[in-house]
Amino acid sequence: MSPIQNQKSRRLHFLLELDLVREVKKPFQESNEMSFSRHKAEIIGMQAIAWLASNDELFPIFAGASGAGIDDVKERLQDPEFQGSVLDFLLMDDAWVTAFCDTEGLPYDTLMQARAALPGGEQVHWT
Repeated sequence: MSPIQNQKSRRLHFLLELDLVREVKKPFQESNEMSFSRHKAEIIGMQAIAWLASNDELFPIFAGASGAGIDDVKERLQDPEFQGSVLDFLLMDDAWVTAFCDTEGLPYDTLMQARAALPGGEQVHWT
């Protein structure tokens, strides 16, 4: 098996494991609460990781920028700091935010709100 086929195979296996993430989002989407709890932010973070890992065009860009391979992503799936770094990455481009939110059926401000609720997402006040 070539290295590219091996990496695609590992990503496919990882994505199959992420089906749990897709099921976890349903209670969140049905909730009418306006504020983001840390738990909801982590769910969005895991959804973002799953979406990113399934995106054949964007995942290699993330991997190149972060140095994280599929094994790192799998290992750190539930790490709130890693989730925050994935959200930071997606928030760099409005097209990525739009694509993720459209795919997941979420409002466009969801990523920003989730990022604010995760470690390192606090707004800095310089005064």
